[in-house]
Amino acid sequence: MWCIQTIDTEYRERMYDVLDLYEEPYDPGSPIVCFDEKPKQLLGDKRISIPMKPGIPVKYDYEYIRNGTANIFMAVEFKAGKRVTQITKRRTMVDFAQFVRMLVDEEYPDVENIRLVMDNLNTHKEKSFYEAFSEEEAERILSRSSFITRQNMQAGLMPLKSRSM
Repeated sequence: MWCIQTIDTEYRERMYDVLDLYEEPYDPGSPIVCFDEKPKQLLGDKRISIPMKPGIPVKYDYEYIRNGTANIFMAVEFKAGKRVTQITKRRTMVDFAQFVRMLVDEEYPDVENIRLVMDNLNTHKEKSFYEAFSEEEAERILSRSSFITRQNMQAGLMPLKSRSM
């Protein structure tokens, strides 16, 4: 349990809030969408692999070529079996805001409120939308989404805090 903070009353309350959220019946008009991003190295082979033969596995060289990095945004609506990914060069405030706008406009165009469960990364803020878009556009996107942010960056079941945007 090295990754779990002190289990006190506040932690338990937040944990039960999360569990209650996940126990809610599926509501297509207000989906619960889990969101995260991950940086990824783009690696290439330095040498051509030796193909497998009967009884002998394929052989790869341990050396590789670094081809830079990329960011993977992912949103998963578990109860609907839906997953949305997008690759970007970085994970800036503008990149985050553009991904959420894509969710609002393209993936959930008929939904009144998307509840996004995410960590509290510095880009996951209301100001990201005002930096990326006009005030009117930022307000439009934010009016159709609610952020449920984790209080810390620890792995596993996170205490969440509901924050309507």
